[in-house]
Amino acid sequence: MNEIEFLEKLISIPSVSKNETEVAEYLVAEMASFCDEAFIDQAGNAIGKLGRGDLKIFFLGHIDTVPGHISVEIVAGNLFGRGSVDAKGSFATAVMAAKRLDNEVLDKISLSLIGAVEEEVGSSKGARYVLEAYGQPDLIIIGEPSSFDAMTLGYKGRLIAHLSTEKDNFHSAGEGTTAAEDLVEVWNILNNDAKEYNKKSQKIFEQLQISLQEFNTNSDGLSQKAKAVVGYRLPLDISPSDLKERIKSLIDCEIEFKSSEIAYRSDRNSQLARAFRLAIREHGYKPRLKLKTGTSDMNVIAASWDLPMLAYGPGDSALDHRPDEHLNLDEYKKAITILASALKNLSI
Repeated sequence: MNEIEFLEKLISIPSVSKNETEVAEYLVAEMASFCDEAFIDQAGNAIGKLGRGDLKIFFLGHIDTVPGHISVEIVAGNLFGRGSVDAKGSFATAVMAAKRLDNEVLDKISLSLIGAVEEEVGSSKGARYVLEAYGQPDLIIIGEPSSFDAMTLGYKGRLIAHLSTEKDNFHSAGEGTTAAEDLVEVWNILNNDAKEYNKKSQKIFEQLQISLQEFNTNSDGLSQKAKAVVGYRLPLDISPSDLKERIKSLIDCEIEFKSSEIAYRSDRNSQLARAFRLAIREHGYKPRLKLKTGTSDMNVIAASWDLPMLAYGPGDSALDHRPDEHLNLDEYKKAITILASALKNLSI
């Protein structure tokens, strides 16, 4: 099976979070054709291991997707389909790059290909299992779209706050504020606090981003309730625990915190980053460095392991989760070549 056929088949297998078994089986079957070991682990991750060298490298990319069917088709050199960019395309790149490695490289490195589950739902079940079940490697490459000529060095942190207010019902002609109005005021306090914090920097990676993700109200005739979900993207200088205390000091309502991850930024001059810069230049392109405002399994790993990391994979992350998600196939082939060269550079 050639590189395009492999990717097209991979994208055509639905793998919405918590339903990754079929796609994991497909990946294991392919990896078994050239890896020393290939199996599905207890978390449901698709694992392929090859090499016998001392330098231990993980390529960790998620194989689950968000919901939403997109017909798989190639149009004008672009492969349309859910997960083509986010992030099956990146993991396919790693599998195909690993197939190109020769014995000279594999004598120097030990590479684990990890197709992780449940990244899109925030549980990051696959990545968390890796932390528990596998020893810490020397280097980790996270499979996420960066573009073939770029690498992502950092992701912002995340905190989700579920807020609620409740009070006795009263006639709308009466005095007093409603539960909904009280919760709107809570939102205004948090939003204004974020704006005040962000006055110190114009760089979005250094700002405290806040969004009102859900808001709803209801009443049973006796009481009225209002609920909201507020999402934060955190800069490096605010931890989730610090932000939780900050929020609790500002507002008076019921709060439940979920989905917290620290922000992370790796060293641009690490052994890993140098290997990728050299590989990109070797193939005639100018390397670019990126910082992203989203989160990835990089944040999960960074909370437990201190080691060089970066994210790499083909595609435009602006297409993540969109109904027109697609991957340029020429970029995919370039990314395979560059990743294979970066792994070779790490073996030298």
